[in-house]
Amino acid sequence: MEMKGLLKIMVVVVMVMGGCRGDVNSFRDCYAKCFIFCMIEPNKSLCTCTTQCLKECIFPSLPSAIDQHSQNLAYCKLGCATSMCSNISKTHNPDGKNMESCVGSCSNKCTMSYSSSSP
Repeated sequence: MEMKGLLKIMVVVVMVMGGCRGDVNSFRDCYAKCFIFCMIEPNKSLCTCTTQCLKECIFPSLPSAIDQHSQNLAYCKLGCATSMCSNISKTHNPDGKNMESCVGSCSNKCTMSYSSSSP
């Protein structure tokens, strides 16, 4: 019960600071908001919330007509982030800043990988 109370307070702080404005300006904002709300839900584990929020924030809203190259880059980034960054968040701290940095390094790795393999 103590964890739920702390998470509810964190949600209020995020809302007051503007984290729930409806527009998410960065991966960090998206991830922190998603993670906090996910952890409040009953029976959600740290691993489930981390994976769910990485997916939601890497693929925020892909247009249906996205080209194959962009889609491959996004899947590469998700795979890299899931394996390299998933241990950063803790139950009481999404650590959006370090998650954003880690996911950004995945983006660079995937871009370099796909650029070097292009004909």
